[in-house]
Amino acid sequence: MIRWRRGEVVRVRREWPGAVELDVTTEDGEARALAYPALVGRPEPGDVVLLNTTALAMGLGTGGYAMVVAVPDRLPQDPQGPGHLVKARYTPLQATVLGADEQDSPFHEVLRDADSVDGMPVIVADLHSALPAILCGLYGQHPPEPGKSADEHPSEGGETPGGRGRPVRVAYVMLDGGALPAWFSMSCARLRETGWLCGVVTAGQAFGGDVEVVTPHTGLLAARHVLRADVAIVTQGPGNLGSGTRWGFSGVSAGEAVNAAAVLGGRPVAALRVSEGDLRERHIGVSHHSLTAYGRVALAPAQVAVPVLPGDFGRRVAEQSRPLAARHELVEVPVDGLYEALRGSPVRLSTMGRGLDEDLAYFLASAAAGRHAASLLP
Repeated sequence: MIRWRRGEVVRVRREWPGAVELDVTTEDGEARALAYPALVGRPEPGDVVLLNTTALAMGLGTGGYAMVVAVPDRLPQDPQGPGHLVKARYTPLQATVLGADEQDSPFHEVLRDADSVDGMPVIVADLHSALPAILCGLYGQHPPEPGKSADEHPSEGGETPGGRGRPVRVAYVMLDGGALPAWFSMSCARLRETGWLCGVVTAGQAFGGDVEVVTPHTGLLAARHVLRADVAIVTQGPGNLGSGTRWGFSGVSAGEAVNAAAVLGGRPVAALRVSEGDLRERHIGVSHHSLTAYGRVALAPAQVAVPVLPGDFGRRVAEQSRPLAARHELVEVPVDGLYEALRGSPVRLSTMGRGLDEDLAYFLASAAAGRHAASLLP
């Protein structure tokens, strides 16, 4: 189940908030490794490290790192302060965090009786790679000013999504179907840094966000009442798991997120997973993941953003989306101008190894959901 190796750190390659990428040598040769300093401390060149090389040996794309499990000769200090919420429970790396919804949290009183997100648009997508594309569509030609958070933008003047007098605040609620540490996502780190996100909420077994919560429901409530978000985007973390079967994929959580948004008084907006570049027939046009998650798992109605794509492929997407109308409202969203907006993304756009021009339809469909959500803002 686990391939264990001892290694020695050769160099630090790069780092971003919450993660350090390393070159290490093992008995198998040199490899890339990833460490989360909050869990294991910060490895330095010359340190001996204990590694889990399973993903590396399997050749996984998204998660193809040797993972640092421990720096045995230089253990980190014990954590200080409150926090009784255990995540990655009953695994060797279970960690305690301060949950926004637990009794020791300063937000416990806010969340204890919270029962509504007050009509907040909640954009739901299957893959983590949809996150920046959704934001591109949401902001359109008026993204946040680089280097400023939503709080630092002027409160009056200028064009903003929905014609608001202040910049829109967008929170990301990360589900636990993919990567558990939010630190794995370089996109999240960059989107926070540039002010495109006002915060990251990690729900369920996921951890490492600005706000920790127990469930997707408290994740949405925290996005609204702790981070004061105007819009929430819900996807799993990087590393979607699929088995090529109707029900055996981690993205079924997209349907459950629609239900959570609806029961809390939100306005669910479903982003379709669309591809023209995937070689697998089940993902060409509208992916079977979207048809199952929204058509079978989601019991509450959502507005499904159907991108108006050109030619025969566009007609295929419209036709494949039609069965979803039995439960949901299908909203046709024009895609004119979205390519230019996507080119302005502050992070690299990539899905399953394909970039913007290699699978344009995927990114346009995600951006279309963001564009529609912007139209719902007061």
